[in-house]
Amino acid sequence: MPKLPIKFAFFGSSRFSVIALDELERAGFLPAFVVTTIDKPQGRKMILTPTPVKEWALSKEIKVLDPVKLNAEFIEILKKETLSAGDSQNGTPDSSPVTIFVVASYGKIIPQAVLDIPKQGTLNIHPSLLPKYRGASPLQSAILDDAKDTGITIMMIDAGMDHGPIIIQEKVRVDEWPTYEDFEKMMAEKGAKLLAEILPKWTANEIKAKEQDHTAATFTKKITKEDGLIDLACIENTDPTDQYTAFRKIQAFHEWPQAYFFVEHNGKNIRVKVTKASWQNSADISTSKLIIEKVIPEGSKEMSYNDFLRGYKISSL
Repeated sequence: MPKLPIKFAFFGSSRFSVIALDELERAGFLPAFVVTTIDKPQGRKMILTPTPVKEWALSKEIKVLDPVKLNAEFIEILKKETLSAGDSQNGTPDSSPVTIFVVASYGKIIPQAVLDIPKQGTLNIHPSLLPKYRGASPLQSAILDDAKDTGITIMMIDAGMDHGPIIIQEKVRVDEWPTYEDFEKMMAEKGAKLLAEILPKWTANEIKAKEQDHTAATFTKKITKEDGLIDLACIENTDPTDQYTAFRKIQAFHEWPQAYFFVEHNGKNIRVKVTKASWQNSADISTSKLIIEKVIPEGSKEMSYNDFLRGYKISSL
């Protein structure tokens, strides 16, 4: 717990955000309030469901703001809340202002009028070594590119996409690629720990942010369902380079859209999702191999890959 309470508001919407919030809480930091996106229909029955961050905040009795838009009307509400937010860190009445905003996977562009509200700025946890991998999919992109020397950046947000000055970075080495979900958890925890370390120094004006080298910037793209398609040749191919590319796609898209391939069965092309795979690494690269372990054939339940090959009478894979 810091010697002096640091009052901050948290902007986030996803599981990454909640992992970061949990880690911040373990370090003694709780937000005065959170800002998240609106409830959205989910599942086959399209039930209106709050974001993971909203559920987390309500369970802690922390105030939630979930505007449809970050428009002028909401900005006025946010300004008032920032000036008078109660202290969530020790439960005592406190009308002092929130001095800093923290963002982790909020999912919307935050306008400059919002960024300018807290006097000590708006900080972001970004899971890459900026200026590399700016944009919405840095984790998936690192896996796809086999960028094993990656890291976490704590930065100030400005009007550009992941463009603001850097406060601190920490390198992370990944020797074997986990699934996206495990990679996300690891990076969110590391990012929140790094933020917790520097928050007291930042709010005490003991550290300064440094401009990014914008000439070295690389950008990620929005992932689509079609990105999950694996060329069947990458599985059949004995070339370990092609197989390793397919493995990284399986890991990167493990949660969504999931990697998949098509096979012909009973005169139809069916989609087969790959739900579990491993990479059998060898000192001799020529003997390294992709192992498909579990799949979900279209219209069926998850099964072992061997059962799929036998049950669907597929022998060419």
